[in-house]
Amino acid sequence: MKRVDLVSMQLFVAVCETGAIAKGAEREHIVASAVSKRLVELEQLFGLPLLERGARGVKPTAAGEALLFHARSVLRSVDLLHAEMSEYAQGVRGHVRMHANISAVVEFLPEDLRAFMTANEGIKIDLQEHLSTDILRAVREGRTDLGVVSDAGELDGLECYPYRCDQLVLLVRPDHPLAAMEETGYVASLAYDHVGLSQNSALFTLLENAAAEAGMVRRLRIHVTSFDALCRMVDVGLGVGVVPERVGRFFASALGLRLIRLTDKWATRQLHIVVRDAAYLPVAARLLLSHLTA
Repeated sequence: MKRVDLVSMQLFVAVCETGAIAKGAEREHIVASAVSKRLVELEQLFGLPLLERGARGVKPTAAGEALLFHARSVLRSVDLLHAEMSEYAQGVRGHVRMHANISAVVEFLPEDLRAFMTANEGIKIDLQEHLSTDILRAVREGRTDLGVVSDAGELDGLECYPYRCDQLVLLVRPDHPLAAMEETGYVASLAYDHVGLSQNSALFTLLENAAAEAGMVRRLRIHVTSFDALCRMVDVGLGVGVVPERVGRFFASALGLRLIRLTDKWATRQLHIVVRDAAYLPVAARLLLSHLTA
C-alpha cells in the first residue's frame, strides 16, 4: 500500500481548517489545482471520500474527521522532532516531556529536578502542570513521557511506579474555633465553610467522597485553581482549606495560618509516576524515571 506523505497530510489539514480548497491552497502557498490533485489521490489511496464538497466549500466526512485527527497528531510530532533535533545540534543531550499534578509540582519536583539536571547537564525538561485525569490521558496518548499523579486508578495498561507520599492538613486562621487543635478528623471541619480546588482535581474528588462517606456535605464557599489562591482565601476568612502539609507550611509561615494534621487514613496519599512503557522511553526520560524512583 502506498504511504501517505507529509505534504498531502498538511494540505488536507489546511483545507479542512479553512473550509475551502482555494483558501487552503493560499495558506500553503500552492496552486489550488495541485491541492485538488493531492486530495483526490488521498481518497483513492484510502478508497473512500474524505471531503464533502458543496457550493459553500468543503468539510470532512466521518472518515475525513478521523484522518484530520491523526494528520494533526503526526504533523505535531514532526514539528517536535525538528525542534528536538535542533536542540541536539545546539548541545542539548536529551529532552523529556513531563506532566504533573499541582501537589507534585509544588512539593517535591523542584528539588528532585534540580538534582537531576545538575547531574545531567544538557538534558532539557518540559514540565507542565495538569489535573491527574488529564495527565493519564496525555500519557496514554503519547503527548508526554512521564506523568505524576496522586490517584493511580483506571491506569488502562499504563505502567505505575511509586514516587512520594504527602500528608494532607487542615489550614485555618489563628482565630478559628479549630485553631488550638494539633490534629483532627476531617469530619470536624465539615461544620465550617470550605475553600476548594477545581472540581476536576483529584483532591477535590477525594474530599467530596470522604464527606459523602461520612453522610455529610462539604460547604464549599468558593473554588480556586491553585494552592496559593486557596491559602489566601483562608487567610481572609472565606473558609478552611485542605492542602498538602509542605504546601501548608510554606504559606502558614508567610500568612500566619495554623496547620492541623488530618488523622484520616486517606489523608496520607501516595504519588505515582505513570508511563506507557518504560522500555520504549527515550534515554533521557528513562534516566529521569530512574532518578525519581530511586
